[in-house]
Amino acid sequence: MRFLIQKKSLLSAISIVQKAVSSKTTLPILKGIYIEAIDNHLKFIATDLDIGIEHVTESNIFEEGAVVIDAKLFSEIVRKLPDSEVEIYLDEQKLIIKAEGTEFSIVYYPTDDFPELPVVEEKSTYKLNNHVLKSMIRQTVFATSQDEMKPVFTGVLIEIQENELNMVALDGYRLALKKAEIENDTNNKAIIPAKTLNEVSRIMDDAEEIIFMSLSEKHALFTLGQTRLISRLLEGEFINYKQIIPKEFKSKIRINTKKLLESVERAALISREGKNNPLKITIKDELLVINSNSELGNVHEQINIELEGEEIKIAFNSKYLLDVLKIIEDDYVFIEFMTSINPGLIKPEDDTNYQYLILPVRIAAE
Repeated sequence: MRFLIQKKSLLSAISIVQKAVSSKTTLPILKGIYIEAIDNHLKFIATDLDIGIEHVTESNIFEEGAVVIDAKLFSEIVRKLPDSEVEIYLDEQKLIIKAEGTEFSIVYYPTDDFPELPVVEEKSTYKLNNHVLKSMIRQTVFATSQDEMKPVFTGVLIEIQENELNMVALDGYRLALKKAEIENDTNNKAIIPAKTLNEVSRIMDDAEEIIFMSLSEKHALFTLGQTRLISRLLEGEFINYKQIIPKEFKSKIRINTKKLLESVERAALISREGKNNPLKITIKDELLVINSNSELGNVHEQINIELEGEEIKIAFNSKYLLDVLKIIEDDYVFIEFMTSINPGLIKPEDDTNYQYLILPVRIAAE
């Protein structure tokens, strides 16, 4: 194997696939990147057995071949090389890396031990807009569970029906639902790990590029230009989220998103995000009043609102409010309530495709 490639292109390829390199493994081969030189292009692959990323880039190939090299070391070496053309080739038992006056000679792994990526049939393939998918991930994935004892909730439900794509995440305390239009020939449903979607989002750039998502029985494939990301799906039955979302309300407010966010951020300094010190919210007389008391002190905030329906007192964990308010781009949000023990439903004023459900914290009667 021998090839020439610009440092910038090489570093870009490494940084893309390195996201799938296993950081916690007893198998040394999974700490490596597979590089194959063939037909005037280079193929880079990394996998942790849950996620696999493949990236292809053009290169001047003088001798075909393949090698597996330690990802961390290779990345650090390339990063420190001069900004020039890089020559890489095999010499007996070492990989030689040359750039201008610099030369490295490092050991490598045999390619026979590197696991092959799963083959995903691309029968059920859906075309998605880069910007739309990135936004959907950002508005849902934060609400997934961190509890590995409930693996199904560590992922996001992808639900495709007719010409609509739904993404749903929940962790037992809140639920995030985002909808988008999609060209669809086949209805489908899958639970994709949050980690996978985070990596997909990181690989995307800001260009208006089309992304293809393919779903098979056990895997999801995302194709982004010259990059392919393959992930296992989570097994299990996702909760019927449609039964959880309230269809009616007794109280509904319209409130400025930025003012509410800033008030909750200040109040959270006292609550310290603890369930024992929730934010107590009183809605009365066209005002939303936030109070929080703890051993650290007290805080009182009030914001003008538009109220439809009954007055209400309710309490929420500040973290769950902050998480959603930070990702809503609309100037105003609607919040709907039934009672102090029923979930609150947050909806951006102009984005009718997004809903966020948050469970209240029960507090002793005052």
